[in-house]
Amino acid sequence: MSTQVSEEVREALHEGRPVVALESTIIAHGLPRPRNLAVALELEELVRAGGAVPATVAVVDGAARVGLDRAALTRIAGDPAVRKLGHRDLAPALAAGATGATTVSATAWLADAAGIRVFATGGLGGVHRGWTETQDESADLRLLARVGITVVCAGVKSILDVPATLQRLETLGVTVVGYGTEHFPGFYLSSSGEPVDWTLRSPAEVAGVIRAQDRLGAPRAALIVANPVPVAEQLDPALHDRVLAGGLAEAKEKGITGQAVTPFLLEYLTVHTEGASLEANLAAVRGNVRLAASIAGAYGTGAYGAGPVPRTTTEPGSGAGGR
Repeated sequence: MSTQVSEEVREALHEGRPVVALESTIIAHGLPRPRNLAVALELEELVRAGGAVPATVAVVDGAARVGLDRAALTRIAGDPAVRKLGHRDLAPALAAGATGATTVSATAWLADAAGIRVFATGGLGGVHRGWTETQDESADLRLLARVGITVVCAGVKSILDVPATLQRLETLGVTVVGYGTEHFPGFYLSSSGEPVDWTLRSPAEVAGVIRAQDRLGAPRAALIVANPVPVAEQLDPALHDRVLAGGLAEAKEKGITGQAVTPFLLEYLTVHTEGASLEANLAAVRGNVRLAASIAGAYGTGAYGAGPVPRTTTEPGSGAGGR
């Protein structure tokens, strides 16, 4: 694969200093211009403030790049022709000399190949509502079962089928832990209402789990650290539920299906919450980036915490491995 790792990232990896991968789809396709470039630069600065080196990932003129300079960031943010690339799109994009922003799956693939162990994003893709009819699920899930990277996220987008997504991750052998929470986050919301099996409470504890994964070896799979957006910064739950119900109804009425559903609902939420969903999204991303930098630092120093806390319950058949 034609991958260019920036000098700063390459040196940090060689010297064992912490590095945090960042995806670029949020820059090119997730935020309005020109705010998207300001946010991209802000997220990189948050990584640096946390003592780590940022490695924003994208494909530029047919080269997969891990670590972007200002010119490349500006291009990804400002060029409306920039494509959206999942990991399945990487080979055609490289062969065609294309330029594209990387999704979670493509970023995780390229960052893992470069030797980066921690990746911060907003929310994962997942199983779509109505899966039994459409068989529609994000490529993120299967890819995360193949790469040994830690992904700090705010759960999966609440427009998806959260219980089915968690079940799918379990089937694929992808470990999910809650950070400071016993419930899986709901992206815009602090909680989806779905329990997690393990709770970690410090970057050192997360680093301890990563090192335990290292010792276990194959099979490789990602570690999902589900970090909830602070309650004070979440989208109002009543507003979220009301607007999402309206968006789902309108999508059905207009016959919007398949890959078109997610961008439609995200735009619907942004418009009908008067931008509040976008602010909750950004609050989640900022928190994830800060936490990822701390985890990368703890992993690099070999710090260990007390260990994960298993969820306890009296429900029949709902032990640490059941759902």
